[in-house]
Amino acid sequence: MSMAADAPPPAAGACCPTGAAVTAAGTAGLERWARQVAPGRMRIELMTPEAHCAACIATIERGLNASPGVLSARLNLSSRRVTVEYDPARTGPQGLVEALAGLGYQARPFDADALRAIDRDEEGRELLARLAVAGFAAMNVMLLSVSVWSGAADATRDLLHWISGLIALPAAAFAGAPFYRSAWSALRAGRINMDVPISLAVILAAGISLYETARSGEHAYFDAAVSLLFFLLLGRYLDHRTRRAARMAAAQLAGLQARSAVLIENGERRVIPVDDLRPGDVVEIPPGERAPADGEVLEGLSDVDRSMLTGESAPEPLGPGAEIHAGMINLSAPLRMRVTAVGDQTLLAGIARMIEAAERARTRFTRWADAAARIYAPLVHLAALAALIGWLAAGAELRQAVMIAAAVLIITCPCALGLAVPAVHAAAGGALFRSGVFLKDGAALETLSRVDMAVFDKTGTLTLGAPRLVDGPEDPHQWAAALAAAQSSRHPFARALAEAARARAVAPAAAEELREVPGCGVEGRVGGRIARLGRADWCGGAEPEGAETSSVWLRLGDEAPVRFALEDPLREDAAEVVAELRRMGLEVRLLSGDAPGPVRRAARGAGIDAFEAGMTPADKLARLEAWRAEGRRVLMVGDGINDAPALAAAAASMSPAEAADVSRAAAGLVFAGARLAPVTRALRVARAARRRAIENFALAAVYNMIAAPAAMMGLVTPLVAALAMSSSSIVVTLNALRLRNAR
Repeated sequence: MSMAADAPPPAAGACCPTGAAVTAAGTAGLERWARQVAPGRMRIELMTPEAHCAACIATIERGLNASPGVLSARLNLSSRRVTVEYDPARTGPQGLVEALAGLGYQARPFDADALRAIDRDEEGRELLARLAVAGFAAMNVMLLSVSVWSGAADATRDLLHWISGLIALPAAAFAGAPFYRSAWSALRAGRINMDVPISLAVILAAGISLYETARSGEHAYFDAAVSLLFFLLLGRYLDHRTRRAARMAAAQLAGLQARSAVLIENGERRVIPVDDLRPGDVVEIPPGERAPADGEVLEGLSDVDRSMLTGESAPEPLGPGAEIHAGMINLSAPLRMRVTAVGDQTLLAGIARMIEAAERARTRFTRWADAAARIYAPLVHLAALAALIGWLAAGAELRQAVMIAAAVLIITCPCALGLAVPAVHAAAGGALFRSGVFLKDGAALETLSRVDMAVFDKTGTLTLGAPRLVDGPEDPHQWAAALAAAQSSRHPFARALAEAARARAVAPAAAEELREVPGCGVEGRVGGRIARLGRADWCGGAEPEGAETSSVWLRLGDEAPVRFALEDPLREDAAEVVAELRRMGLEVRLLSGDAPGPVRRAARGAGIDAFEAGMTPADKLARLEAWRAEGRRVLMVGDGINDAPALAAAAASMSPAEAADVSRAAAGLVFAGARLAPVTRALRVARAARRRAIENFALAAVYNMIAAPAAMMGLVTPLVAALAMSSSSIVVTLNALRLRNAR
């Protein structure tokens, strides 16, 4: 289970700072956010809200790594977190903020509040509003333009142009604001980004249109300006939505951390913030509360939900001397623990760091976008400038030369290139949705299409995660006693036993004084005899050697204890899906935190030859990293918090819809229902999507190879340029829609 791994490729125009750079004024308290990681080496994490694309990654990382005293700098685009390690003798947090300001980016300390703020998604709402305005204006201006194209002339044509301008100019001012701000910030910082030519094209198209309208010219290009913004905003919004899934994964993980702790000091209890805990403190964990830190149990016996570590739904008993980790839920009785690790030293923080490190991996599409971002803007400006100077030198009027230059900027606008991947993502997302698969990370399509190994978790993924009884005693009196005890417990195994007993029409025996013994089971008097239902050793039983099922034991008076065997059933099509994956050329493996017996049983039932049991999150991550080092591309399918690091490290990841919140937020794809068939369906669609994306890149390249020279030779007016640009976008979109019939 895991989070979404690699960030998706940037959409055209989704670039760089959208706000003015800030100075370091008011940052004197930043030092408290830094921490020492080694002698002479400090680390601080900063948030850069304006970072949007691969070009931002390159700008920030290159700029900071070139700053004096900076030892390393990495930007995670999903969470917009910049992790900087520096030499405190040469620079400090204030110097880092100033360096980022010089690059055109605001910065502030990164903390849990910053993660929780992601859920409000103000940026997404703003982009959607601007997209709606641009779309509304484009449709209305296009309708007015049809009349002009149909032959309207003189006063009628002028009136239609003026009405178009009244609609288009305010819409372009509002919808294009992110691009204008980004371009201005880049220019102030002495850089040129992809938003500079976009802004110039919109301004020139609007300016020339206004000039032509004022002089009763035949053509105006208001439709080109707003259509350009609509397509660019569509790409940016699609990019934002795919990235938000990864950001939410980090926020979900942060939500597992307790906010307060009950400190025991001098025999008295007092509630303190978790941030005030220190190693050696003694705290109490009431039933139903999460452990506030890592530690060792001193007093108490209770069942604890450790699914965040093991992935297993069954509670585990903990007593004195046992380890407990931050985020685990105490279920039945109070526990006292001595704190051994707090803050970013806890296991929960370690899982978050593993996810963060895996998310920083770059996909091939991201590297392509990185390179394109560095060369696109200068080439476009040089081409437009060359056209302007060339035509002026050839004796053309200034108005004609400016119109040709504007046509070059418009026709080379990267709409087709920008939509090449987002259009495929949208079409593939629709095809997957109809199959019960929800695409959350566009980059997952590209990586999923190239996987050569599928790795499954067991409980809740390969299996249904709901235990059921498979064997028990024949004596009806024992069934009646077991039901009497089981129906008083909320343990999953007890509920499964009670359900099986009711299915056999068993009536519960008379019982009294029943009580739940945390970590052991249920004890009381049944039919006048002392009865116990629970763990084998507590009931006097012994698990069969090599047992492949879980169990609940019953001891009734002096009778020999009897065993009720339970299993977690496989999803009904598990074996069929495993066989299909093999036919598609994938190697299939099973990694589980469960005991060897149940894992062996599940693997045999699904037809998986290679499996490993007792795996911790770090073990799973190590396996995936080793396979990646061998050149393998792994699809990880998991459902629990303990799978999150492996899901993040995998080339592609999927999670069931009923999985833990963190794994659903982390996975690139989520599938609904009780069947595994969506896994193979997603793989087929991903392979088709990769073919469509490559075709779209080729179409966009051919378009630019033909359109740019034509515009520079004066064969294209700004209106024709806008139509050509829109047509290229429509072509790649229609090609992407072929995915609706992918099988």
